[in-house]
Amino acid sequence: MGLSVLYSRARVGIQAPPVTVEVHAGVGLPSLSIVGLPEMAVRESKDRVRGALANSCFDFPAGRVTINLAPADLPKEGGRFDLPIALGILGASGQIAAEPLTRHEFLGELALSGELRPVDAVLPAALAARAAGRALILPRSNAAEAALVNGLEILPADALLDVCEHLNGLRALTAHQYVEASATAPTAPDLSEVRGQPQAKRALEIAATGAHSLLLLGPPGTGKSMLASRLPGILPGLSEAEAVEVAAVHSVSRHSSEIALSWRQRPFRSPHHTASAIALVGGGANPRPGEISLAHHGVLFLDELPEFDRRVLEVLREPLESGQILISRAARSAEFPARFQLIAAMNPCPCGYLGDPSGRCRCTQEQVSRYRARLSGPLLDRIDLYVEVPRLPAEQLQGAEPGQTTAESSATVKQRVEAARALAIARAGKPNAALQPKEIERDCALSDDGRRLMQQAMQQLALSARAYHRILKVARTIADLAHRERISVADLGEAIGYRKLDREAPPAPSLPPARRQRGQD
Repeated sequence: MGLSVLYSRARVGIQAPPVTVEVHAGVGLPSLSIVGLPEMAVRESKDRVRGALANSCFDFPAGRVTINLAPADLPKEGGRFDLPIALGILGASGQIAAEPLTRHEFLGELALSGELRPVDAVLPAALAARAAGRALILPRSNAAEAALVNGLEILPADALLDVCEHLNGLRALTAHQYVEASATAPTAPDLSEVRGQPQAKRALEIAATGAHSLLLLGPPGTGKSMLASRLPGILPGLSEAEAVEVAAVHSVSRHSSEIALSWRQRPFRSPHHTASAIALVGGGANPRPGEISLAHHGVLFLDELPEFDRRVLEVLREPLESGQILISRAARSAEFPARFQLIAAMNPCPCGYLGDPSGRCRCTQEQVSRYRARLSGPLLDRIDLYVEVPRLPAEQLQGAEPGQTTAESSATVKQRVEAARALAIARAGKPNAALQPKEIERDCALSDDGRRLMQQAMQQLALSARAYHRILKVARTIADLAHRERISVADLGEAIGYRKLDREAPPAPSLPPARRQRGQD
């Protein structure tokens, strides 16, 4: 009888804080107790561990066994502690060598037969184990996910007995070899499939270059969703660090099966307009990431933007600025990354045909005002580009327009985007949309003519300070696409031209007669 100490990892957001598993086997009436704030699945592990030890031909200690999961104030959940608890009992009772336990970290759920079952959130645990300088023993089903972490010794096992033989020096586990994951082929549809819409395509290229948010405004069926779905195909690929961050979010959200299939691809998330605030930002008693975190380093596309509940849309305001979301609950809180690129689409009015040449729109000014009022000013102020997507004539859709040139492919546009994005990264270390005020002053300086134009735009459009900065950042991106060191007046004028809703803000809805009469009284 004695004491054994070994290490595992908990899950808090996308972090994997260390958990020290201390097991003491002493004299007394036979019992097993687990302390250290275990939740139900952890408390139930004593029955799984007892069955796994018996079916693996080990003896369960006859005395009093106490298991402490430290730190005591960190909630422990899931079956990930089954393997370290079982090994701690064997080490405390002298059935396996205790000394090798401290050189490893352990994760895994046990079946009653002693086989190891996979667990979630393995990638954050693997990153933390590498930082701690210890090898990681885990179920074989989780080895491929953990292998995305370079410089970590990964020892996959099929059963508890295999781990015990390794620790006792009888038969060593074979280390899982790190294989550098190659970027998977992009699956986004090609931009050349979209006919016409040169202004929208230009705005899409600017948005991809600077990581700017974009709102597409136009009647139904004009290609707004087509354009948005082709944005991932022209975005630069993910770096190694960005790919690991994206994979870590998917790991804790129980989408680990998608990691290998989408490695180095930027996520594209398109939630339905009936989605709740929790579905969008994440939450629950045990906080899980929402759509904005699953779109981290990628695209969040909100189609039919005014059809979303206004309270749901308002939760996007802080993440759009900070790039992260903090979910607080009574028992715990978790922080998830949420540096996504917002692309939205909406109709110009309730029927969708305001301004259409067919003249079919019959919406009143008050109806249009109420429809657009579903989107708050502070949310619209955080969108960089507003672009109109008009209805195309039949000749242009059929490709029969004389002299019409072949549309550019996504690969061609992507080359320009990558070259311009590289200029921004070399200059500031980040895309232009992420520039801070001091960096804007340094990198987005205007000429005298540019300052006069900007002053005129501020007065005529009643722009906020946020909109002012966003126009400068968009102008900087346009200049990067033209490989200009300084922002020209033409660049600034084009950036101002993308503030469509600022130019065409509808008047406030008129009050009904009865309400006006009460106001006069």
